[in-house]
Amino acid sequence: MTKRNQLAATEQTRATMAALKGLGVLVAIDDFGTGYSSLGYISWLRPDKLKVDMSLVSEVDVDAKRAGLVVAGLAMVRGLHLIVVAEGVETEAEQAFLQAHGCDMAQGYLRARPIPAPEFETWMARVDGGPRPETGMAAT
Repeated sequence: MTKRNQLAATEQTRATMAALKGLGVLVAIDDFGTGYSSLGYISWLRPDKLKVDMSLVSEVDVDAKRAGLVVAGLAMVRGLHLIVVAEGVETEAEQAFLQAHGCDMAQGYLRARPIPAPEFETWMARVDGGPRPETGMAAT
């Protein structure tokens, strides 16, 4: 892809995201910290949420280098006034670390494992109609 074609595709992506946001749809960029989630694109595309990749979240509470990357990433994302979602949270210690450093939401096996659609519908009916435990951190 030429530089001109890449710029046109990116411009189209930006326009599509703006149209979706105009309809009230929240936009998230997945796998922050890996691959193509460059800071330039993030500031230019203006998503509502960034999802921190589980490869950075795993054992963040015991791996000093990983912790440093995550803390720096969370600070950058907060500076952009975006919602931060951590993927792959599996332990209370990981959640506590992330929460202490400004992560807004978590998803992963700590909160729920994947389930078939009928079970999900039953679970949602129960969650929507019943009390929610206060964790201080939302689950997605």
